[in-house]
Amino acid sequence: MTKLKLYWRLVRLDKPIGILLLLWPTLWALFAAADGFPEWHILVVFILGTILMRSAGCAMNDYFDRDVDLHVKRTQERVLATGALAPREALYVAAALGFISLGLVLTTNPLTILLAGVAAFLAVTYPLFKRFFAIPQAYLGIAFGFGIPMSFAAIQGSIPAVAWLLLIANIFWAIAYDTEYAMVDRDDDLRLGVKSSAITFGRYDVFFVALCYGLTLLLLGVAGDWLGYGWMYFAALSLSAMIAAKHIQWIRGRDRQACFKAFLHNTWFGAAVCVGIGLEVLG
Repeated sequence: MTKLKLYWRLVRLDKPIGILLLLWPTLWALFAAADGFPEWHILVVFILGTILMRSAGCAMNDYFDRDVDLHVKRTQERVLATGALAPREALYVAAALGFISLGLVLTTNPLTILLAGVAAFLAVTYPLFKRFFAIPQAYLGIAFGFGIPMSFAAIQGSIPAVAWLLLIANIFWAIAYDTEYAMVDRDDDLRLGVKSSAITFGRYDVFFVALCYGLTLLLLGVAGDWLGYGWMYFAALSLSAMIAAKHIQWIRGRDRQACFKAFLHNTWFGAAVCVGIGLEVLG
């Protein structure tokens, strides 16, 4: 396998679900903040920044988890776990992607640049939280949703309360979908002493996933009301609710493949919300 293919796998460009789950809340915020179509410059910066930072985050995640991944069925073929790439190469890749992202964000305003530093810190430190924090998925929700306040800062030059509300909604959504993901690895995580919400919630895991979906939809509804959105947005939220209900149906048996299927399907939840916002601000 060529080096390029190995780097491609390291940053998970062969598995774009992570990019999509990071991109959807960013797009929610960009269109909501612009109250229409955002400037092309800002849109391109945030889309490319999302891809780059998620890729850098994957490289850092695999660097920190290289000794753990070898003992988890789902991750034992990752390129650092197998030794196909050296650990230092992951650091070089993450650094290079980070510098490119910095170049992009420097074309925005000072507040956005400041927030980008916070976002980078969140991306780098998330893998460490799995070692001591009972629900690292909540920290993931902050990291994956930090494009929300950054988007408002880039477009409006400030961060209104509704941006923080959307961020909190994204935290609950991340707990929901990443708990589904963690349910796949629960047995391995228990054996290795890795923390996850699937372990913390225990036999109430399905209940808490449903609760987090419900809180996500509630907060998104309040945000829509604050923004003055109408029936098209709330129709989209209803579609998201039906998607979430389908996920709960899939994970009730706690089958690994079904839980992973539900996790992957969350892109449609995020897409539905995005369509609802788009219909309101572009209609």
